[in-house]
Amino acid sequence: MIRFRNLENHYWRNIASRTALVIVAVVMIVLFLPRTKGKLFHYDEGKPWMYGQLIAKFDFPIFKTDEALKAERDSMMKHFQPYYNVNPSIEAKKIEQFKTAYKNGIPGLPQSYVEIIAQHLHDIYQAGVIDPLQYSKLVKDSDNVIRVVTGKQAVSVPINKTFSTLGAYEHLFVNPTLGSKRAILQQCNLNEYIEPNLIYDKDRSETEMNDMLSLIPQASGMVLEGQRIIDRGDIVDAKTYRVLNSFEQAMEKRNASEAEITSTIIGQSIYVLILIGLFTLYLALFRKDYFDKPRSISLLYVMIVIFPILTSLMMEHNILSVYILPFSMAPIFFRVFMDSRTAFIAHVTMILICAVAVKYQYEFIIVQLVAGLIAIYSLRELSKRSQIFLTALLVTIGSAAMYLALQLIQADDLSKLDHTMYYHFGVNAFFLLFTYPLMLVIEKTFGFVSTVTMFELSNTNNELLRRLSEVAPGTFQHSITVGNLATEIANRIGAKSQLVRTGALYHDIGKMLNPAFFTENQAGINPHDKLTDLESARIIISHVTEGLKLAEKYNLPREIKEFITTHHGAGMAKYFYIHYKNEHPDEEVNEDLFRYPGPNPFTREQAILMMSDTVEAASRSLKEYTEDSISELVNRLIDGQVADGNFTDCPITFRDITAAKAVLIERLKSMYHTRIQYPTLKA
Repeated sequence: MIRFRNLENHYWRNIASRTALVIVAVVMIVLFLPRTKGKLFHYDEGKPWMYGQLIAKFDFPIFKTDEALKAERDSMMKHFQPYYNVNPSIEAKKIEQFKTAYKNGIPGLPQSYVEIIAQHLHDIYQAGVIDPLQYSKLVKDSDNVIRVVTGKQAVSVPINKTFSTLGAYEHLFVNPTLGSKRAILQQCNLNEYIEPNLIYDKDRSETEMNDMLSLIPQASGMVLEGQRIIDRGDIVDAKTYRVLNSFEQAMEKRNASEAEITSTIIGQSIYVLILIGLFTLYLALFRKDYFDKPRSISLLYVMIVIFPILTSLMMEHNILSVYILPFSMAPIFFRVFMDSRTAFIAHVTMILICAVAVKYQYEFIIVQLVAGLIAIYSLRELSKRSQIFLTALLVTIGSAAMYLALQLIQADDLSKLDHTMYYHFGVNAFFLLFTYPLMLVIEKTFGFVSTVTMFELSNTNNELLRRLSEVAPGTFQHSITVGNLATEIANRIGAKSQLVRTGALYHDIGKMLNPAFFTENQAGINPHDKLTDLESARIIISHVTEGLKLAEKYNLPREIKEFITTHHGAGMAKYFYIHYKNEHPDEEVNEDLFRYPGPNPFTREQAILMMSDTVEAASRSLKEYTEDSISELVNRLIDGQVADGNFTDCPITFRDITAAKAVLIERLKSMYHTRIQYPTLKA
């Protein structure tokens, strides 16, 4: 009864945790999804209308485009006359300063030159002097006119009839009388007596400008109620685009309400909830083990949430194109760290959620699904960096080809094909190259181990494996042989070959502590002869716990540590157990003293290693290597492991075990084949 209650509590706890996971994911995605206050249509100029027939429900103006309004403003601004106020005190002050400075005359010139220059300064100030920065902007168009305000009167004056400070100075020497004496007059620094006397009237100018711009009509026509706007399949031309845009603006003004926003949020929530719920149901039905692995669940839901959020932000703030986002990165991670079926289902779920935020959902979904499938197919097993480059290239080519196909289906004129999208695919490929460095981040964050990491760990130049080859060379060779046997079995039954090879290299590292106590490292002397069976069993069994300590010290991944603890499972050190029992027939033997700490293998790869390790070690004790003796040894040992229940906790089948036996028999026969005896040369 208690057990039944525990099972029931566990069941409801699983339901609650999965429901919470779905709710959190849905809330985070919906929170960032873009929403508009009016009815939202996705359309673009030159593309077909994807909806049904659209009829105007009310009268509304056809607003001009921003470009058209800007052109009209620019045209009107050409005729705008900015206001400048005359400051007469500047002329009086500067001419007085000049006369005071040269009251005794200009050295080298007659006294009359003072009055001549003063008169010319007066003429210049009467024409008007403008700040040089403002003058340079106005004089770009010689037809520009300014409004000069004197008192209450404003007079239009062409800009070329006024001067900048530099122009005024040069104008002094246009007069032949002064021009002939320029060398002497330049020593007088006459530019010090020229200062802008036309001051820009900002307030009055801006008021006049705004009044002029306000006269520009914002609309170029009207659409009447009941008028047909567009029908399904029609191409959205420039005029229709303006009409549709105007219709949406009018809809926003007429229908914007809290009720409409609430309706949009509810619709988005239901949409996302269905997709996330179906994905969670897939995991519950076909990948239950992932729910027991927090790292797997975390990676799946984080990816499914992150990409829709990024898509929503880019659409909401109109940042570049969503096609530059490397959506194919997610199925690559799913494929490398989990399996291809889950990668595909998760990718489809993610893309369908992203589609609700983008324009042209049909186009987006097709292109991204093709890209995801190519990414999954091209990475059956990641073992080299170049594979990521190849995958990025294939994804780009596939995406571009599919987009081109869709364009050819929809376009009626090849010259109208959109070529800019292919640049986005190129940027996408560049970002996809970051999959390799990000894979290390994923490994460290979520606790995964990629095939690339396995390749790095299986390098025999690694410090730990190098030490093993030096301290326990026999064990090192045994590990390599076991790895080769296990890899061939894994390839035969479809298990993870690189994982089992790496696990085989490290499964016996604990023997480095006492290498001489293991037969493969002995050279004629057996230290067990001086020990009791209990002491010998303790030393033999300790290589598992010592190996685990070394694995912790060298930060080996959890998957490798599991090979160390499971390669003997919860079995017994049978040699010393049987020997002890034979020596003490009347004694009740405590089997725990001769039993390995376990646990038994719980993955197919661990079961493969256990079979390979046991058979390889036992094969060294055969007196003769014949097909019958090898077959008898393999079948006896593996059948014994099955009978002892060593494989009851792992998903290995009898078919897999039969295939493993066949591989081991074939490999051992080739390893221990009898060589022919060479004849001796007769004298």
